[in-house]
Amino acid sequence: MRRIIHALKELRAGQLTDAKVPEARIAEVGDKFAFIDRELSGFDTGHSSGEQLAEVMTSGDFTYAIQEFVQRLALPGYQQVEFNFEPLVKLDTLPNYQGVSRYQNRAGVDDLEYVGEKGRPKPGYVSDATKRSYKVFRFEKEFDFSHEALVDDDLGYFADVAEKMGRSARRSLEKYVSRMYTNATTIARLVALGALYATTGRMTSARISTARMAFGQRTDARGEPISADMVYIVYHRGLEDTVRQIQNSELVPELATNGANMGTPFTAIKDPYIAGTAPNLPWYAFVDYKANGVIPFVLARLQGQPGPLILRQRTDIEAVSSLLGAGRAVPPIMGDFESGNIVMKVVDTWGTYIDGTEGNLFDSAGAYYSSGTAP
Repeated sequence: MRRIIHALKELRAGQLTDAKVPEARIAEVGDKFAFIDRELSGFDTGHSSGEQLAEVMTSGDFTYAIQEFVQRLALPGYQQVEFNFEPLVKLDTLPNYQGVSRYQNRAGVDDLEYVGEKGRPKPGYVSDATKRSYKVFRFEKEFDFSHEALVDDDLGYFADVAEKMGRSARRSLEKYVSRMYTNATTIARLVALGALYATTGRMTSARISTARMAFGQRTDARGEPISADMVYIVYHRGLEDTVRQIQNSELVPELATNGANMGTPFTAIKDPYIAGTAPNLPWYAFVDYKANGVIPFVLARLQGQPGPLILRQRTDIEAVSSLLGAGRAVPPIMGDFESGNIVMKVVDTWGTYIDGTEGNLFDSAGAYYSSGTAP
């Protein structure tokens, strides 16, 4: 509150200065703001009446405080990104919690054929699309604040807990996306597809080139080449120095020859949630689904809820009266009856494609896996 009074004082002084008001008048206005500051602070100013201004929290003040709390504190926590997963998953929006079906075209149509004079073309056919079904689920966590902390305006307490609430929501979503490709079923699917989809080698520039060539050899259901170029390398955080060395070396860093390093043009994304023990650290390669339409993973969100919601439980306290007469009024907004805590809840909704044999792979043609267990 004192910061607000000081800001108003400076603003008014600037306005009077611009209007060329005499210095005595500006000083008088400053004294009035100083008086308001002293009265609100509760210090004894020597007035015989014993009266002073008091700051009372109303329901409107509480609503405004919660709004500021969410926008200034919880939201920045949610925006603290540890794992930049957005380029790896295609975002879909579902209207409700029921399952939806999406159809994935696994091939094009027939090539044109030569037709002689007065000849008739042969009929072509269209390959059936692969049906993928998924839905969204609700994820929640409850937090509470003491009424005393709110009344005392303990900004440090609010800043700390609010930021953790926002960070918790973001971290939960990051872990969910990471598990899309680190779960055992997804990995088993890629390994079963053979050398064009998985290997056991540790990260080197040569193996990154091998992964790039593997993407270049993939075909659709008709045997036609797929335009699925490798763009992203997702790696265990223990491989950070290795990734930097590969990207910044003009020559192949693993060889003593002068061979040019051809494995550098890729975008590296660190996933802090990949499990592994050095030197056996896994890494993955993915396409850019926006560039070629090959979608390795899908992240579904509920329509109208692109991010987490922060909700407050309505208080169950009703003020009656003081046992000592009129006394001091009960604040209009308090927490629950038993503890006085103000209970809040973070709610978010998301989902993805889940299959018992393919894991979360919406299209396996967009992914590549290495266990990093072999030298």
